[in-house]
Amino acid sequence: MTLTTPTPTHQPPAALFSPAYYQDPHTTLAWLRENSPVHEFRFPAGDVRTWLVTRYDDVKAVLADQRFSAEAATWANDEFRAAGLVAAEGTILGRGISVVDPPHHTKLRRRAMGAFTTRQVEQWRTTVREQVDRVLDDCSGRDTFDVMDDYAGEVSAGVLGEILGMRIERHRELVSALNEAFPSDPALMHKVPEAFGRICEYAAELVADKRSKPADDLTSALIRGVDDDEELTEDELIGLVAAIIMGGSDTVRGFIGNAVLSLLDHPGQAELLRANPGPAEPAVEELLRYDGALSTALFRVTTQEVELAGTVLPAGAPVIVGLLAANRDPRRFERPELLDLGRQGARHVGFGHGLHNCLGAALARLEGAIAIPALFDRFPELVLDAPRDSVRYIDNWAIRRLVALPVAASAKAAARASRSA
Repeated sequence: MTLTTPTPTHQPPAALFSPAYYQDPHTTLAWLRENSPVHEFRFPAGDVRTWLVTRYDDVKAVLADQRFSAEAATWANDEFRAAGLVAAEGTILGRGISVVDPPHHTKLRRRAMGAFTTRQVEQWRTTVREQVDRVLDDCSGRDTFDVMDDYAGEVSAGVLGEILGMRIERHRELVSALNEAFPSDPALMHKVPEAFGRICEYAAELVADKRSKPADDLTSALIRGVDDDEELTEDELIGLVAAIIMGGSDTVRGFIGNAVLSLLDHPGQAELLRANPGPAEPAVEELLRYDGALSTALFRVTTQEVELAGTVLPAGAPVIVGLLAANRDPRRFERPELLDLGRQGARHVGFGHGLHNCLGAALARLEGAIAIPALFDRFPELVLDAPRDSVRYIDNWAIRRLVALPVAASAKAAARASRSA
């Protein structure tokens, strides 16, 4: 007997991946968790039949179950393929670490994680602090600035540039390519292959540059590791560098911006952060849970018919797991709608779960633990310099990031800026 989710009597507050949803996804996701936890809908890019999973336990189950494959190129149904949602086979990203299963994934992950050791990440702590101090000094010379472009963007670009040994002047071009690689508007789907191609081209340039002029950076370390054991091809190496670029720039920028806005919305929690001179890692975990930069994981595709939470998914079905939704599931977190920097207990899934847990999670945590409290320490009277309802998020199904976050060093600074405008 085929099991199906009962048809809800009412529709969610905002259609999935609509303009209204992007500005307030949590209301819709809360409705789905209670009424349609494995929710069938039409993915807007290509009008493809898709399922969204929203409960914490179900999200973890999907991400840990090899019947939900990352290899859409192998398992996706014809409708998904026809929509252009599968990375082209034979391309660098088509066999990249995010879209392959074991054993190929195991080989790539082992090589990448060899560079992301705890010891190596700790060595980057000085790099992060230097970049944060440099950017804060620049911001201190102004009454007002944009957290997204002037702080979070500069910090993430500077850190990534130092670690990978890349030229920072290409950062904005890469941000543009990342936005085009994950469109929500079906009219923009034609830009996806070109966007991924631009990211890979820059990764290839970086690898070639470091082969001729190796240095003490992550790219050179990856090259040395590949040359030593010859396990990875040149395309696989370039794909790893491209994945690090994609995961280490815009995602960190988005998380820092979301965290700063969350603390501005909760001044009592911001004061707790300032008053605690100890490690900021626990606060970072709660900020990641409350409003992380990844709205969803990338597509999974069923390799066979699978029953999930009473719903039967056909073979080849595209499935999206809602990380934002899972992180506010009241079945897992007490009063999840509240930001509580002292929260203890269950781990969030802000960086995913299982084999495809975010490659750069340790570095992202390090950047957050330094950059977020440093901003509030430097500007203890930091205020939002715009009406709260004017703050907007980008229209992107996988990334949750603010368009801009204008702030002032203090209310007096905001007033001065207003008078001079």
